[in-house]
Amino acid sequence: ARAEADALARGPHEFTFTGSYVNRSVDREGRFDEYDATLSRAIRLPGKARLDREIGAAGIVAASNRAEDARHQAALLLAQYWWDWLGAAEESRIDGQAVANYARMLAATQRRVALRDAARLEADQAEGALGAARIAAEQSAGREAVARRRLMAQFPGLPLPDAAPEIPQPDFDDGAIEALGAKVIARSHEIAAAEAEAQKAGAAAARAQAERIADPSIGVRLFSERDGAERGAGVIFSMPFGTGHRRALADRAQAESGAARAEAAAARAAINEMAATDVVEARFRHAAWLRAREAVAAQVAALMKLRTGQAAGEIGLADVLLGERQVHDAFRIEALARAEAQRALTRLRIDAHELWISE
Repeated sequence: ARAEADALARGPHEFTFTGSYVNRSVDREGRFDEYDATLSRAIRLPGKARLDREIGAAGIVAASNRAEDARHQAALLLAQYWWDWLGAAEESRIDGQAVANYARMLAATQRRVALRDAARLEADQAEGALGAARIAAEQSAGREAVARRRLMAQFPGLPLPDAAPEIPQPDFDDGAIEALGAKVIARSHEIAAAEAEAQKAGAAAARAQAERIADPSIGVRLFSERDGAERGAGVIFSMPFGTGHRRALADRAQAESGAARAEAAAARAAINEMAATDVVEARFRHAAWLRAREAVAAQVAALMKLRTGQAAGEIGLADVLLGERQVHDAFRIEALARAEAQRALTRLRIDAHELWISE
């Protein structure tokens, strides 16, 4: 864009040199060496150079904002792969803990069976639950490995720890969230780029309209005839006469300017939508995580009662296994809800250019 602006500022016209040499033969007079030389250059009419500079400056602004938006998109991609990895790792940890819980339960049940304090059926039930937990653990570990590999492939220079860090609890402030939503619009590089493109197209349309009157060319001419018997110097002037072609080009540029203005309006509408949805998603993801955390507390309390009842001989193993599975599911739901809440908050901060916008 800077190179284009420099070219526009300098203008499209260059010096043109033309010349000819002729060896002429005249009856009864002899042969004569003759030549002529012309140096000419077209000049931009008043106002055209200013429009060219406007076009170049708007192009630089548009390109700079597109470059910043490319970094913005890279930050969004990093956030997507990052939270995919942390979410999958959290699932894997929970599933691994479930395997450990079921393994302890199976060992305890087998001891009770050996002491004739429990039926063999209970040991089979515990073993079946352990097998299902191991399948889930293998699948979640595989998803974690895939997510980590994707992150490493997209960002090979990013140093990753051996184990994914735990997902922190979302730090939610409704007033701050609303302010971030306003910054998404105010700091949008997409809007700035689209508006700069519209400004560039407008200047280009004005330039095409001015080009309906062609630029004249002026120059100097030197000539020598009859071996220098006749010599001369003069000024030359030429100017093309515009036709329907130039008018059509001006009409096209005017239409493109209108299209660019429409695209700028569409970009602003899209960013307004994105800002509003970012705020709404951050809110409902946070609310969903709060409900998921409450569900975990309730399921854990219920499981403790089930275990107490089993120890007292009032509740069977099947009910305890069901409670274990419900607790396991509640922890997984809470982990996923926490990851999605953090993902939504991170996206909002990136869109507001509050995070990952520097080098």
